[in-house]
Amino acid sequence: MITVSNLSLRYGKRILFEDVNVKFSPGNCYGVIGANGAGKSTFLKILSGEIDPTTGNVSMSPGERMSVLKQNHFEFDELPVLQTVIMGNKKLWEIMQEKDAIYLKPDFSDEDGHRAAELEEKFADMQGWNAESDAANLLSDVGIGENLHQLLLKELNGKEKVRVLLAQALFGNPDVLLLDEPTNDLDVETISWLENFLADFQNTVIVVSHDRHFLDAVCTHIADIDFSKIQLYSGNYTFWYESSQLALRQRSDQNKKVEDKRKELQEFIERFSANASKSRQATSRKKLLEKLVLEDIKPSTRKYPGIIFKPDRDCGDQILRVEHLSKKNNEGNYLFKDVNFALDKGDKVAILSKDHTAISTFFEVLMGEVKPDNGEFFWGQTITRSYLPNENAKYFDGDNNLIDWLRQYSTEKDETYIRGFLGKMLFSGEEVFKKSNVLSGGEKVRCMISRMMLTNANCLMLDEPTNHLDLESITAFNESLADWKHIAIFTSHDHTFVESIANRIIEITPNGCLDKRMTYDEYLSDERVKLQRSQLYAGEALTY
Repeated sequence: MITVSNLSLRYGKRILFEDVNVKFSPGNCYGVIGANGAGKSTFLKILSGEIDPTTGNVSMSPGERMSVLKQNHFEFDELPVLQTVIMGNKKLWEIMQEKDAIYLKPDFSDEDGHRAAELEEKFADMQGWNAESDAANLLSDVGIGENLHQLLLKELNGKEKVRVLLAQALFGNPDVLLLDEPTNDLDVETISWLENFLADFQNTVIVVSHDRHFLDAVCTHIADIDFSKIQLYSGNYTFWYESSQLALRQRSDQNKKVEDKRKELQEFIERFSANASKSRQATSRKKLLEKLVLEDIKPSTRKYPGIIFKPDRDCGDQILRVEHLSKKNNEGNYLFKDVNFALDKGDKVAILSKDHTAISTFFEVLMGEVKPDNGEFFWGQTITRSYLPNENAKYFDGDNNLIDWLRQYSTEKDETYIRGFLGKMLFSGEEVFKKSNVLSGGEKVRCMISRMMLTNANCLMLDEPTNHLDLESITAFNESLADWKHIAIFTSHDHTFVESIANRIIEITPNGCLDKRMTYDEYLSDERVKLQRSQLYAGEALTY
């Protein structure tokens, strides 16, 4: 158990936390949520001891061990991969180091022998003889092959380092596990493995993530940071979100009787309890939900942006035809090859690839920013496109304020009109006079979405649209695109985003493409698709 007592954190006049009291119990997974800047990552740093609070303290049960997912990707560069993972259990690693040092002494004494015997006993009690095999299995589970286990960490690429550090955090069954954005740079298979790992984990997990599917899969509780306080709620993220919206509706409905509100709440809880039965954590979660009463659910105070796309015209019958499209990287290797498809009305297509550079390049080709090496594509006469790139730095190299920045993309120059689009993305008051070159990553994406809404296009092209956004903006974006009746071509690492929007999946590879009219979950679970994907990436002929 980890207990937070009377905790406050202030930076000058800014109060991040004030008088926070909360307990995190074994057997539960707590998802920490809050608006950008609320202090989610800072709170984890306080729990780990990296940051000292202004007042209050954090305590763990005696003898318990905490493990933290490291954010410094260079800290272990000079160490072998396998050793880096074992170092996740600091006490075991120190015993191993001291034991090895004693045995290497040229003047081994009786005292050394007694100390070595003590260390061997502790080593055995901690299952030290299994440490290397356990670490190797963990590395394999997160996608780090055996051929990489003896390399120095600096010899791995960034995505591989992330996986090694994740294995390090998970190693040795820690009593308290702190994970800050653990799904970043993981593929869908590794995320699924991590979800299952955490669902079976018997100790305390506290996680910050913008991945709603992940939070729904692993969380028994939500820790909501709001107004410098932290409030715990039973259930996963979707339960928290929908219950807070229910509470907001009920609060605004002054004429509704208390008994009617209780009935509505009970029906809501029963529905979620039934869904919880499908979870690996079903029993405990269902019991928690069934104990809820009306007073336990509070409306969220956070604001959600208004993301509204309104096309000037409908799409005609001719939308986009792609024929034998191919593109190589600077080394002469194919990013994608022989891509063929034609879009129909109402298509919302998720573009997949194991190499995200391939997807970004594919979008740039379709937007006319990069020329293909082979093949061609044809846009219909009625199609107007609006593009949200993954890299947007070139749009923000000037020092315009936000009104002037957005005005340059609008035929209507009136300030009130421009402010309206900024206001939809929660830029209000003095915020609209911010300089465009000092914006955070999330603010830049929100500006780019304002720009997209101005275009009134009927085809939206979105390259990782949820990057840098908080959960409120992701949810609003998700709901907007789920209601979108026109064309969308997009890619996203957000599982819920893809599953709830796409009605067609196209995966581009160096050896061809797969084109399936199905949902994302169907695509991932279909055995024939799995075979075809493995054949494509292996460069084999497809079996139909």
